[in-house]
Amino acid sequence: MATLERTYIIPLRKEFQKVPTYKKSKKAMKAVKEFMARHMRTDMENVKVMRELNLAIWKHGIRNPPHKVKVQCTKDDKGVVLVQLFGKPFPQAPKAPEKKGIAAKVAERITGKKEEAKKETTPPTKPEASNEGHAHAKPEEKKETPKPAPKPAAPKPAAPKAPAPAQKPAPTHRQTPQQGH
Repeated sequence: MATLERTYIIPLRKEFQKVPTYKKSKKAMKAVKEFMARHMRTDMENVKVMRELNLAIWKHGIRNPPHKVKVQCTKDDKGVVLVQLFGKPFPQAPKAPEKKGIAAKVAERITGKKEEAKKETTPPTKPEASNEGHAHAKPEEKKETPKPAPKPAAPKPAAPKAPAPAQKPAPTHRQTPQQGH
């Protein structure tokens, strides 16, 4: 499997200056995909941007993407390009189990290597697993200890209410300031 690995510094400023401020990070993401499609000679649909690079571009929100970003990219045989922030590892795909021929399967049955390997790798972790051979064996029952009931909170004594201050009667007529001293 021949893969192509390269490192690029992608200039984003010229691209996101062409759009309004509320679309800058979206345009920066499109610019990354267009740049990688052009330089790795593939379609934009085959360019996959990894999570760390996406977070780095969107770090300061939609209005303030970075002016340039350094990336690593790999292209596989199918033409799929994975783009990752420089210095971050690429995620490893899980390996598919190898298919064995009929001769290998027969040899396994005769020697019993596969069965021994399974027994070694999966030791019984629960006590119920050891009772599997006994038909009438009962699993251990858990004894629950009763929890004491919570005590009700004692009511607080009510504080005596202070008497309301006496209100001054409203004046019935308007008092005028005194004139002449």
